[in-house]
Amino acid sequence: MSLTLHMHPLSSYCWKVLIALYENATPFEARLVDFSDPEGIAAFRALWPTTKMPLLCDAARDRTVPETSIIIEYLQAAYPGPVRFIPDDPEAALRTRLMDRLFDLYVMTPMQAIVGDRIRPADAKDPYGVIQARAQLAMAYGLLEGELAGRTWAAGEDFGLADCAAAPALFYANKVAPLTDSHPKLSAYLDRLLARPSFARVLQEAEPYFAMFPAGD
Repeated sequence: MSLTLHMHPLSSYCWKVLIALYENATPFEARLVDFSDPEGIAAFRALWPTTKMPLLCDAARDRTVPETSIIIEYLQAAYPGPVRFIPDDPEAALRTRLMDRLFDLYVMTPMQAIVGDRIRPADAKDPYGVIQARAQLAMAYGLLEGELAGRTWAAGEDFGLADCAAAPALFYANKVAPLTDSHPKLSAYLDRLLARPSFARVLQEAEPYFAMFPAGD
């Protein structure tokens, strides 16, 4: 098989790429990255020194592709399918990329800061960092509530790159900073994402690992 995705079933950024792969039924091999295995991590570091997941390797083209948004754009170019993640229209493409950045930087990043603090040793906690992350999430929820007005999906009427980013970001963010009645459009959008077959499959595959997710404060 040409494509190998180095990933973990609980990783939010891995979910982003898995959704894209499942949307177009793109064949690939999933390879689990086990950070408790020194030899495995050394091999993974040789592929990509940052050791950040996911990482896509394309044997047919001798390409190693990091970073989720780049991976999805690469898949669209090299392995196109019925779902186009970035539209051809320049204005629509810019809107898609902007929404992708909003979900990655202002939902996914603060969510991960909150979750990361939960697994730190007691003497390494960062209460102020968590306060900042929660404030950023609150800002993002308000911003996205306005952006989603009149849209079925994040950037318009077609499912795309930004929705691949939004699904894992909002799923986990809703666990650490639950959406309320004050964000009805964002809540309804999350419901649409949860009903999307590609994301439902990702969640089903991740279910055996959910016990590893750190409980709330």
